[in-house]
Amino acid sequence: MHARARSAHAERSRPPGNRQATDAIRDFNRFYTRQIGLLDQGFLGSSFTLTEGRVLYELAHRDNPTATEIARELSLDPGYLSRLLRKLERQGHVARGRDAQDARQRPLRLTRTGRRVFERLDQASGEQIAAMIGALAPGQVGELVGCMRTVRRLLQSDTPEPAFSLRPLRIGDIGWIVHRQGILYAEEYGWDVTYEGLLAEILGGFVKQFDPSVESAWVAERNGAVVGSVFLVRESAAVAKLRLLYVEPSARGLGIGRQLVDACIAFAREKEYRTLRLWTNDILVSARRIYQAAGFRLTKEERHHSFGKDLVGQTWELALRG
Repeated sequence: MHARARSAHAERSRPPGNRQATDAIRDFNRFYTRQIGLLDQGFLGSSFTLTEGRVLYELAHRDNPTATEIARELSLDPGYLSRLLRKLERQGHVARGRDAQDARQRPLRLTRTGRRVFERLDQASGEQIAAMIGALAPGQVGELVGCMRTVRRLLQSDTPEPAFSLRPLRIGDIGWIVHRQGILYAEEYGWDVTYEGLLAEILGGFVKQFDPSVESAWVAERNGAVVGSVFLVRESAAVAKLRLLYVEPSARGLGIGRQLVDACIAFAREKEYRTLRLWTNDILVSARRIYQAAGFRLTKEERHHSFGKDLVGQTWELALRG
């Protein structure tokens, strides 16, 4: 079949729902291969190909690997890799040893020359990336790295799910939390922009009046991205309020919500509050389950019309001391 005809056939046979995503990914691939110079004649201006550079990297970061291990790691055809290794051996960059327990295994290592070659390539690669991101603000660099990690997580489905951690607030978190919660509650519950306005009002007040001796906030981070948060604010000497608990849909089911609530409870006890109080709505079922499991009691319910919806508000309390 003629190449153009094959391309047209593939275009027609592609599922319509995937066409836009496929085109976008291919467009990004073309952009990125050009961006990092993969179309250049030599890798990073050297006489090596990209594959040769990648093999040198594996040899530099492994303890006497075999050709089988390298082929498996890089998904290379064994015959092709064998020819490539022979070339690197002739150039004096790679040497083969012998396995005392299995004569069929020939562990590989970089020679002194090969190590110097790799170090030059490694330095050139680092300088290339540094120049690429040099004009970006720190927040943009974080966003870029987070997006790359997300791409890897989504496409490398056999990779274990990364753990999450809780950390204090950083500059930029408040705006992000308002943005994400506004979007999520609109998507999941149909709440209007007045909820986003309430978020901005609450968190703006938190920043202005923040007293670190009796108040705190926790941000859940996973794979470099913010995936949840919660705030604890002082209502009185005896009462603290848990506010604005949320967890990203992509991170639900990992226990993040419970750990955020537990952090609030531990902090409130440490600061000798008598009661931890929160206000929520009955449609937030997952959050209510977390509160119940932590020992909160429902103390009050009232109907109200807010955020463009008819809702049932609830007040929950946890006794911290007898």
